[in-house]
Amino acid sequence: MTKIIREKSEILPLVAEAFRALGYEGASFSRITKLTGISKGSLFHFFPGGKEQMAAEILVEINNWFVTNIYLPLETGEPMAALSLMWAQTGRYFHSGGRVCLVGAFAMDATRDYFQVAIHDYFTRWIQALACCLGRAGVDAAQAAAFAEQAVLNIQGGLVLARAVNDEAVFARTLQRLAAEAEALLACQNPPR
Repeated sequence: MTKIIREKSEILPLVAEAFRALGYEGASFSRITKLTGISKGSLFHFFPGGKEQMAAEILVEINNWFVTNIYLPLETGEPMAALSLMWAQTGRYFHSGGRVCLVGAFAMDATRDYFQVAIHDYFTRWIQALACCLGRAGVDAAQAAAFAEQAVLNIQGGLVLARAVNDEAVFARTLQRLAAEAEALLACQNPPR
């Protein structure tokens, strides 16, 4: 039975999950309809530009979530609180390792060519925001940049490995390890007096 959808905001999360399951190339209107229960008519109504429009709008939604919940707190918040929030929100967003990073998945194949700017901005903004946070906490700029790049790399790798071995605990351990490493890095910069 098809779902009655009145607002595009109701469709975007469902279509995003379809893209996570099917990939960009595999996400035809027929397959999205079958997976989500949304009629083709509704999909065409809300996305006359086809699956490219769907993916572009999903990437905007993902970016908006990360700006609000990850980037801005890292860029402007108290560093320790912002770091704690980042680890917690990252775990929640990726369902403790059970949810594919759609931006990361798009970066891995030819889809990257369609959405190169959005993909690039997602990763670089995260790295820069984390480095900024660490820098405000007293970490040397080069160390902050290196840790931030490694952290985002480990988050993405943790997601892939958790899915590959079907063990969400892999991702949880990755976040815990990164949090401990960040705490140790900050302790070296600001030893107790």
